[in-house]
Amino acid sequence: MRGCVSLKARSELCDRVIAEDEEIDFLEKQVDQDAVTLLIRFDPVATDLSEVISAMKVSTDLERVGDESVTIARRAKRLSSKPSVSELGLLEPAYELAVSIFRDSVRAFADGDFELARTLKTKDKELDALTKEFIDKLLVQAETDSKFVRSCYDLIFVARALERIGDHATNIAEDSFWRDQGDDIRHSCPPKKAKPD
Repeated sequence: MRGCVSLKARSELCDRVIAEDEEIDFLEKQVDQDAVTLLIRFDPVATDLSEVISAMKVSTDLERVGDESVTIARRAKRLSSKPSVSELGLLEPAYELAVSIFRDSVRAFADGDFELARTLKTKDKELDALTKEFIDKLLVQAETDSKFVRSCYDLIFVARALERIGDHATNIAEDSFWRDQGDDIRHSCPPKKAKPD
């Protein structure tokens, strides 16, 4: 993830993520305010009502994704000034999966793609497993070499933030599915993969 981006450029990117969180907070409040205005003024029918309710719920999850992004940015700034931990590269699959789940959830909501929305719970379980495996490896590293304890601690927070981004993205997908299909798939188990014969 560090690649060949300069320390200064990484720090500026982190600062931008942190600063933009206030705009996300404002937009969440604006969505809620607009939704309440619609409910009061127009007394929407069932279809429109589900659209308004799902938009309010999704805006909350988007705001929380912003909060988790701020957590990652703050930890990344601290990590940039410390010795590199060899396990950092092991976080890449979790990062890529979290971003993929998030993008797919937003696409499912925007496009009304309920089939895509239905698939994201399984991917979130994969993300949970990846972050757990990564954290377990970090804990071993921290026990082995005490000079990396603080970096490992920061990376654990990053991994947990990625896992939570997956959770919020899954919430978005579930709300999208409810809006489009009228079926509440929250707290249901993802379909199990068929065992080979």
